[in-house]
Amino acid sequence: MDYPGRKIVQGEQDAAIVMALKLRLNKLMVLGQDTSLNLDPADPNFGPRMKQTLKLFQARHTDGSGRPLKQDGEVGALTWEALFGENAVPSSDKPDDKLLAQVLLTASAEEAKGVREVPPNSNCGPQVNEYLGRVGVSPGLSWCCAFVYWCFDESAKRLSVRNPMVRTAGCLDHWNRATAQGARRVLTAQAVQNPELVCAGMIFIMDHGGGLGHTGLVESVQGGLVTTIEGNTNTALSREGGGVYRLSRKVADINKGFIDYSGT
Repeated sequence: MDYPGRKIVQGEQDAAIVMALKLRLNKLMVLGQDTSLNLDPADPNFGPRMKQTLKLFQARHTDGSGRPLKQDGEVGALTWEALFGENAVPSSDKPDDKLLAQVLLTASAEEAKGVREVPPNSNCGPQVNEYLGRVGVSPGLSWCCAFVYWCFDESAKRLSVRNPMVRTAGCLDHWNRATAQGARRVLTAQAVQNPELVCAGMIFIMDHGGGLGHTGLVESVQGGLVTTIEGNTNTALSREGGGVYRLSRKVADINKGFIDYSGT
């Protein structure tokens, strides 16, 4: 059964969804001698007992990247995938837009080069300085947004088209100005409910407070997880790391939203 494009929570009114969830939980939990949490598929109600069983399922299973599921007794995309498999949740790995497809190729090539700051923790280096220079700022500043802009700019030049992205080194400045450039924004709350709104080639934006943020490119989407290519980060998912990396993030952890330049 495919993910319905919204979280399923206690009180759900769609009897077919509740029945499918109960049947799947009964099959996967294999509670053995403890039948107290077995669910009656003929009962169309999502009540406290079903929520308790879901929490137990979430405690015993992981998401598509092997990380623990959130034990909240609700069925978002990550829990749905754990129940019904990866083919039951939205996925995206190839942008329909020619420019965005080229942007991902450009970013992937930079990741393959192993771009790193020189010296470490300096926000400097031959390639890093080039990223920063492309948005008109000096070496030594945070460069994640400059990396994304550079990838767009290089790709636009290769295709002989206009670069639609806002020219800025500021993640939140980009978020605020993107719609004026013709881009579409998807809020995290919308994406958590329906990951199908997030597609390969989009730009993610995180807000860390105090005017600080982080950004990168969405390379692919699998349910509630995104694979990204991003600069000024590291394998610990830092916003002040030392290189260009391919990472995996939960959609829910990208707390601002996504920018889509397709068709601009």
